[in-house]
Amino acid sequence: MNRKRWKLAGWIAFFIYLVALMYFLLFAEMFGRTQTDRTYRYNLVLLKEIWRFWHYREQLGMTAVLLNLVGNVVALMPFGFFLPFLAVWTRKCYAVTCFTFLFSLFIETTQLLCKVGSFDVDDLLLNTIGGILGYFFFWVGRHIWKGERV
Repeated sequence: MNRKRWKLAGWIAFFIYLVALMYFLLFAEMFGRTQTDRTYRYNLVLLKEIWRFWHYREQLGMTAVLLNLVGNVVALMPFGFFLPFLAVWTRKCYAVTCFTFLFSLFIETTQLLCKVGSFDVDDLLLNTIGGILGYFFFWVGRHIWKGERV
């Protein structure tokens, strides 16, 4: 497959990923996104919700804990992978970190303003870590593709 087709396939996959992500974060019933008693919910204390989920893991169940903690990391891993693949000027870790943080901030702010989910600084942290991990997979894959030692 030539370079242009790879880019086109990457843009299509990135678009599908963004649409699916927005659906799950703003509209999915399985995550309680259609509640009618919506209020502004937010957490501005770093590590508060992470600690709460971990501390009460037995009461909440591991599914809820993993969905929140691991899910927030995994949700933005594709963003950190696709961004440097599609835009050469974002091929540095700091660029991906900044853009992932800003994208996560956009998502959290949208959730707050739409009263869907909650604005959580812990999600910003976990999402940004996910973007960095996605970048790491891009970096490793790129070196393997080029036949370089990692």
